[in-house]
Amino acid sequence: MENTIRTTMTTKKRISTRQMVSMAMLGAISIVLVAAVHFPLIPAAAFLEYDPADIPILIGAFAFGPVAGLLMTIVVSFIQGITVSAQSGIIGIVMHILATGSCVLVAGCIYSRNKTRKTAIIALVCGALTQTLAMIGMNMIFTPLFMGAPLEVVMSMMVPAIIPFNLLKAGINCTITFFLYKSISHLVKGN
Repeated sequence: MENTIRTTMTTKKRISTRQMVSMAMLGAISIVLVAAVHFPLIPAAAFLEYDPADIPILIGAFAFGPVAGLLMTIVVSFIQGITVSAQSGIIGIVMHILATGSCVLVAGCIYSRNKTRKTAIIALVCGALTQTLAMIGMNMIFTPLFMGAPLEVVMSMMVPAIIPFNLLKAGINCTITFFLYKSISHLVKGN
């Protein structure tokens, strides 16, 4: 009996260590992706740049659950915010945590209940929509502070630039996650 308990505790510790290593690797990939790949999606709003950094975080949320995905989001946001995206400062860090965090929590929660392809599609669509909605509110609050632009200017950019950009960015990242996850999940989870 005692050996069984020890074996179970050792197995759980290994799983936990493996999960931590996988999450750290996914976080590192996320930071490398934002540094290496970023470009404007909408020419009229070149300051809104696409980056694929959310893909590894979403993969982590699907593999290890929404809480793990949120923890990865927070850690990556801080590291990214003091390194590759330092010009955006604390506002960028907060916006990244809230935007990616909302997507990861919604998608991760839905997918964790029933891990099928259909559920993955529903989860990612809901996550992308949630992220877009969250960014509408955050852009109304933080963009005037960050860019020094009046709220009216931000509101005038909402339909032609901000909403389409966020739908595109979240949609692209969620679509890529959908096509990548099943083929690499065994590597991430160690199965």
